[in-house]
Amino acid sequence: MLAERRFAILAFVFLILFWSSAFGAIKVSLEYAPPVLFAGTRTLLCGAVVTLAALVWGGQANLRREWPVYLLLAAFNVVLFMGLQTLTILYMPSGSAAVVIYLQPILVGLLSYLILGEQLSAAKVVGLVLGFSGVVVVSAGSLSGSSLGTPLGVAFGVGSALSWALGTVYFKRYGEGVSTLWAVAVPFSAGGVVLTGLGLVLEPLSGISWTGTYVAGFLYTALVGTALAWILWLGLVKAGEASRVSVYVFFVPLVSVLLGAIFLGEILSPLLLVGAALVVCGIYLVNKQSVISSQSSVKG
Repeated sequence: MLAERRFAILAFVFLILFWSSAFGAIKVSLEYAPPVLFAGTRTLLCGAVVTLAALVWGGQANLRREWPVYLLLAAFNVVLFMGLQTLTILYMPSGSAAVVIYLQPILVGLLSYLILGEQLSAAKVVGLVLGFSGVVVVSAGSLSGSSLGTPLGVAFGVGSALSWALGTVYFKRYGEGVSTLWAVAVPFSAGGVVLTGLGLVLEPLSGISWTGTYVAGFLYTALVGTALAWILWLGLVKAGEASRVSVYVFFVPLVSVLLGAIFLGEILSPLLLVGAALVVCGIYLVNKQSVISSQSSVKG
């Protein structure tokens, strides 16, 4: 039990680092490529790599029985989430984008109550209010013309968070018997085909500038920030209550904001800091009761 707990903590640490750094890498990469093509090719490479891993270690994929799960994951976690996430980062600084997109754990808490029947305590309700307030603060900053981004970016970010939350909750409900590797491989391969095809229709292929910086950013976001991170994420979701798993990712917007300021020169404005603080507090409150309950059951 202790070894499993240490492994889970280590997995969360790496997951936070991978996702936090991916925001900045995507921001840099979008200077060299159109957004939809970037999202599609990044996702397609992720799907191809994880498919190879699934063929070796993932067991047998039962497409006939499990296709509804794969379809839901491809729609919510790939086409909608990845596409809208990329557009969010295009229209906002990477730190601000992370704050808005990480409304997701708060939405998971709400949707877990509505769909999974998980408890919605008073602390969770306060957390929901705080989390949405944080997004409102960031939105107000974008409307005032500050450095937080644009209203369109905020809208894309909220849509991205909602689609990711739906994918997470539905995977927890219906994906119990599905291999984690195949749950990444099939949806990301299929979703990558859809996004890449859409990009080829909407954007010129010549718009990609294959510089060393772009290739490095592209490979990092595809292999580390997407493939490896999503394997960790879905594995952790399967291992614990959906809302409990989400509590630990409140570090991601904080680390993303700091990395954006350090490496990309993004401004740590008061509104961004207030919005990030509200979102982080909301994530914690929405999920802390699940963690306490789980710890109590382990001790008992």
